[in-house]
Amino acid sequence: MGVFQSSLKTKEQREENKNMAKAIVDEAIAANPVMVFSKSYCPYCSKAKRALESVLPREKISVMELETRPDCADIQDYLMSITGGRSVPRVFVAGNFIGGGDETEALVRSGKLKAMLEQNNII
Repeated sequence: MGVFQSSLKTKEQREENKNMAKAIVDEAIAANPVMVFSKSYCPYCSKAKRALESVLPREKISVMELETRPDCADIQDYLMSITGGRSVPRVFVAGNFIGGGDETEALVRSGKLKAMLEQNNII
């Protein structure tokens, strides 16, 4: 009976962790016009942040560095469910997923990101 209760609690805890990760991500995306889910040591994350900083003041870019968070895996699992990818960076503008480092850089180069920011009154 103890093993059954233990595994039940573990399953319930996993579900609660998933729900908390969903709430954290959804709230971050809703509250921040430009939201980046990142890891500080990731070169693609640095690329995305540099690209964003080339068209937007740093204070308008919200970044959640995941590697030090105990819920990192749960957040990445949820990001997978909403973006199709678990890797970082995951960049959102006005609530819409725009891609990772390469995609963000390409949107800056083409001028499309600046237009997107202007259209959403972010700049």
